[in-house]
Amino acid sequence: MDIKDIIKPENVVFKKSSVMTDNVLHYCPGCTHGVVHRVIAEVIEEMGIQEKTIGVSPVGCSVLAYNYIDIDWQQAAHGRAPALATALNRLYPDKYIFTYQGDGDLASIGTAEIIHACNRGENILVVFINNAIYGMTGGQMAPTTLAGMPTSTSPYGRDVKLTGHPLKITEMLAQLPGTCFVTRESGETAAAVRKLKKSIQKGFENISKHKGTSFIEVVSTCNSGWKLSPVDSNRWMKENMFPVYPLGVLKDE
Repeated sequence: MDIKDIIKPENVVFKKSSVMTDNVLHYCPGCTHGVVHRVIAEVIEEMGIQEKTIGVSPVGCSVLAYNYIDIDWQQAAHGRAPALATALNRLYPDKYIFTYQGDGDLASIGTAEIIHACNRGENILVVFINNAIYGMTGGQMAPTTLAGMPTSTSPYGRDVKLTGHPLKITEMLAQLPGTCFVTRESGETAAAVRKLKKSIQKGFENISKHKGTSFIEVVSTCNSGWKLSPVDSNRWMKENMFPVYPLGVLKDE
């Protein structure tokens, strides 16, 4: 029997999105970035907006996102993706503009940019990957690092008296009048991925309705930075990250 006789449309259970390239992902095994990339690509393909979408990726593990999702991309300086997305949105108001940022980028050096973009209600989607650590540059403590969590710059655990509490940036942004949809999702199970996909689709749909800023936090793993296996990372995330960063919709207008 020929392979073509087996792989018929009615027999296909899953296939890679045509918006994803054939490049091999550079992310560590078990990293959540690959899951979120796939979901974004699937939504773009299913909505038929590949030619109308522009992604903005700054410094961080996702700096090479343009290698994997076949759309137009702009590169931004560290933390400055919302500022660049603002310019793109105003130049091309009919395009679907989104930023893809990590917690070390968005919640640290880019705090001002994201707060003011959300306060203005820029008509963009922001995808925020929160793994509570600086993944690309050596596992340093990030603004989102949990109290007591060891990192390369807090080997004995984060001391809140010295460095403050974990920054719940999503709760802050939900209070701003310019945000129309704010949610916190994850991607460690099939059910979680389905919920994440619905949220990302809603974020893109909000752009077409000119509703303002949609903000999606994805609580994620960094097994290399956490020094855990992928399986143990998922378990640690559920036991430690979810209580501090609870999943669910914070705002939907």
